[in-house]
Amino acid sequence: MRPALIAALIAALATPAMADVPCGGEFANWTRAMKAEATARGIPPETADAFFAGLSPDPRVLKADRSQGVFRKSFLDFSQSLISKDRLIRGRTLSEQWDAIFARAEQEYGVSRGILLAFWAFETDYGAVQGDFETRRALVTLAHDCRRPELFQPQVFAALEMHRLGEFDLNTTGAWAGEIGMVQMLPGDILARGVDGDGDGLITLKTSVPDALLSGARMLQHHGWQAGQPWLQEVILPETFDWSLTGLETELPAEQWAAMGVQLRAGVLPNGLPASILLPQGRNGPAFLAYPNFRTLFEWNKSFVYVTTAAYFATRLMGADPYRAGNPDPALSGDEMKVLQEKLAALGHDVGAIDGILGAATRIAVQKEQARLGLPADAWPTRALLDAL
Repeated sequence: MRPALIAALIAALATPAMADVPCGGEFANWTRAMKAEATARGIPPETADAFFAGLSPDPRVLKADRSQGVFRKSFLDFSQSLISKDRLIRGRTLSEQWDAIFARAEQEYGVSRGILLAFWAFETDYGAVQGDFETRRALVTLAHDCRRPELFQPQVFAALEMHRLGEFDLNTTGAWAGEIGMVQMLPGDILARGVDGDGDGLITLKTSVPDALLSGARMLQHHGWQAGQPWLQEVILPETFDWSLTGLETELPAEQWAAMGVQLRAGVLPNGLPASILLPQGRNGPAFLAYPNFRTLFEWNKSFVYVTTAAYFATRLMGADPYRAGNPDPALSGDEMKVLQEKLAALGHDVGAIDGILGAATRIAVQKEQARLGLPADAWPTRALLDAL
């Protein structure tokens, strides 16, 4: 797969823009600077001119980037909205239909078919819904915007290179954040880790199932996925468990958790493998052991609730029983969560943006305050905690 060219592209993507193109400002001036940078990177001027021709910032992209309200849902609500009997059946059917490709992914990259099926399902409903945003306009919009230019400016140059290679049409469509294809990968990841799975000489993640699945597997391997290791197992915890030990910040060998009374609902405990106790909705909801492979999934998506749901769905696709939902304390509303985040920030905790989303930083702060106030320190924010603060 053009190894010398790909090596050069990876090096280029890892290097900050040589011209340090500033974000924001007058769009025409910014576009000129980006085209100059593209030609300095070896893109033919006519290719750069064609790529940027007629573009303008897309307000729909900026709106989507600022909202992402779906991630304010709790794990139970989110997982129950994404996982259906039909989606489970279709996943298992596709596993059989594309068995040879999944076998290649497992043999060559060590990645379980369950994980690939889960992302295929959640990202595009198994390829059926790949997004209707014009990809180059979406990338340019986010590269010009000042929220994350360091992420999206290199993606513009990667899309330019893909266009030069004949693997990116100017009318390509995808997700609002510029991801392309059945498993929704950014242009830089496609260039660096895309796989020509069907042997046609091109990497086309929109139309080729083998290209999409093997590229996704190679990307997960790159981010540290370990062959033959689990990622998530449901467990039952004793009522006397020390809840302050839960969360991804505490990692112990699986057998040490077992010695504390942690029991698997099914399966075999992988002795010697480090794991964390995951309580997506606190001590009264589902409980899981999360292994190193689980952590690699955050390289695909940063949302805790999305990653946990995808990891759980992957276990279902591989034969696991439905989780025990339990009876968790009611979730805070979005406005209540924002008030909680403001109170936590005022106490000196770094919770990131005050956005009403229960992310990793907010969970850590919640657990610390629960412990300080003598509440069960399970990192699930309740109205009792909000009142106590």
